[in-house]
Amino acid sequence: MTDMRKPDGTHRVVITGMGAISPAGAGVETLWDALMAKKHCIAPITRFDTTDFASKIAGEIPDYDPLNFGFSKKDARRLAPFVQYAMIASDEAMAQAGLDMEAEDPTRVACVWGSGIGGIGMFEEGCIALHDKGPKRVNPLFIPIMIENMGAGNLSIRYGMKGDCLSIVTACATGNHCIGEAYRLIRHGYADAALAGGSEESIVPICLAGFGNLGAITKNNDPDTASRPFDVDRSGFVPGEGAGAVVLESLEHAMARGAHIIAEVAGFGSTGDAYHMTAPEPSGEGAVRAMRQALAEGGFTPDDLGHLNAHGTSTSANDAMESAAIKALCGEERGAQVPVTSIKGCTGHTLGAAGALEAIVCALSVARDCVPPTTGTQNVDPACGVNVPLEPVTDYPQKVALSNSLGFGGHNASLAIAPF
Repeated sequence: MTDMRKPDGTHRVVITGMGAISPAGAGVETLWDALMAKKHCIAPITRFDTTDFASKIAGEIPDYDPLNFGFSKKDARRLAPFVQYAMIASDEAMAQAGLDMEAEDPTRVACVWGSGIGGIGMFEEGCIALHDKGPKRVNPLFIPIMIENMGAGNLSIRYGMKGDCLSIVTACATGNHCIGEAYRLIRHGYADAALAGGSEESIVPICLAGFGNLGAITKNNDPDTASRPFDVDRSGFVPGEGAGAVVLESLEHAMARGAHIIAEVAGFGSTGDAYHMTAPEPSGEGAVRAMRQALAEGGFTPDDLGHLNAHGTSTSANDAMESAAIKALCGEERGAQVPVTSIKGCTGHTLGAAGALEAIVCALSVARDCVPPTTGTQNVDPACGVNVPLEPVTDYPQKVALSNSLGFGGHNASLAIAPF
């Protein structure tokens, strides 16, 4: 008989639905197929003139038109792209989970959704209108379209979810933290089920100008080699956009309604570096604590780790720190052997959506006994000294895997995901 609870009496938490829209296109399987085929989904920016920008490529959602996804013209004007992406991914996740909200107690279903930046496009448009035409020409819906919590707010309205309705912003760790908080709500009995994830609409001039002047974005405009996590020639991240959504449930709730279970969220770790506004703490001490917390909560040790779905941004500082962290977690010898993969070679860095998309890929990896390769990477940096698969690792059963996200400000989040 399946144990419905953890040894400490708290609820086990499982994934029953997943949804995605990414630079690979719409759908979880579309993303998975791109990753396994080592297809990069990075191309020249089409949204605006990049003549004055050093970086001219990005992971845009290809040929995105809200009308093709069932949004009316009115919806398209009133919902920021990050909210539209959230709805597209969540519709897929809810459909896969088969969660019938009319049959649920809506007060027991939570929604935890975040975005690193929120409606940055509307923010830019509003500032231009104010500057050029005066205050009366600013869109009267400027605030409710732009503010970051409207992902969670609009999703809860869409599905009738009346439990905790939360929005967490931890920069590039946002998606991971939202899933982690939803896991905790269910684990400790505050909810029976939750919709969680993150979305981002980052391909906007002001956003790319800011990241570019900071020196975080690569100036390599070759789509084949621009994003290459852990490569000796990595030179910065490529911005991307999209959304990842998961439906989480207590094991008891999922089993009672006969849901198909994809994987189990076995643990979650969350720490702070208390170090620097943008740079990661070089030793990775905070990331190590987050990974240890996640594994311990699931009853695992570092020796049980099957692979790491790394934050892996393709920046010099991140990849070096994350490499140091996994060797500190597992020991030098085993830390050099555990497969370490990053989806950002395929998608670019989708910021607040990244942790959610990566958790989805991590769940599929443990469910399908494999590890996707890291697209774009050709020569793994000897200074990193980690095992970055350049081809798919198949027939590879795992006890548990970790999905890491790290954000500006020193935010570290790690999800332990196990096969069910």
